[in-house]
Amino acid sequence: MVTREDDEPTGPVAPPTPALAVAAVARRLGVAPATLRTWDRRYGLGPSEHSAGAHRRYSAVDVERLLVMRRLTLDGVAPAESARIALATDVTAGTPAHTHDGVPTTPTAVVDAALAGDVDRCTRLLAIEGADVALWWTGLVEPVLAALARRTVVDPPGVDAVAAVHAGALAALREHAVPPTGARRPVVLVLVAPREARPLVAHALAGALAAHGVDARIVGGPVGPHHAVELTAMTRARAVVTIGQRSDADLEVVERLAREHPDLSQFVMVPDGAADSMPLGRSVHRARTFTGLLHELLAVATSGGEP
Repeated sequence: MVTREDDEPTGPVAPPTPALAVAAVARRLGVAPATLRTWDRRYGLGPSEHSAGAHRRYSAVDVERLLVMRRLTLDGVAPAESARIALATDVTAGTPAHTHDGVPTTPTAVVDAALAGDVDRCTRLLAIEGADVALWWTGLVEPVLAALARRTVVDPPGVDAVAAVHAGALAALREHAVPPTGARRPVVLVLVAPREARPLVAHALAGALAAHGVDARIVGGPVGPHHAVELTAMTRARAVVTIGQRSDADLEVVERLAREHPDLSQFVMVPDGAADSMPLGRSVHRARTFTGLLHELLAVATSGGEP
């Protein structure tokens, strides 16, 4: 028996109508028309539709790129970098980011399968079929986990909706894994705060990094400060990420690494309540969003320097 709340719709938004005026696009994105004109002038993210005697209008593809730009800026990525990514993103108007057997996959469909304890269906729905791992995480898996967190359920033995999602997502990441190449790749270590279970976001982050050619390694088992210093030296890591989900997350490892390796870029993803315990240092950064963290890590890993 399952007790379910009424949730807000989590399905995909209908694709935009081609050839939209700036005011209509501004309303869709929730920004001022002046912002769109600035993005056009500074970054080249402007309307591409032309007709004689009329203002330029935004095509459906233009709007999809602007949606990428808007999502990245909301996630804390600098506007110039967001624009570069948006312009480089291969977008197709009206194409859903996630599909299964040609049918759009929605968070609602995954939630329903998870509540039924149908691990196989969750696995099929959560497959990463050519989609960007970061978009898969932020656009599908995170909304599913958020929707499940809002529900009170009474499950029979052996049924666990969150566990079903975890199993499906882990299978998807395994299938999407990038085969290692002969060339040495930059290493990023992903640590979990002591005495905390490994969260699914650690796997998603490692998978997204691997898709960009980074050798991301999730460290399992107890890791004390001394061991973390040794691992960093052994792997010649360019960056270390520490993920904690508790408001009293233990960040002693971060402090020790900052002291022993002051030039090592560290990123800490913790709740607001734990942020005050973060050690201060020019190479220690707090990550607030998945997308922002990913792009900062890629900047460090590919340059070998600080973000």
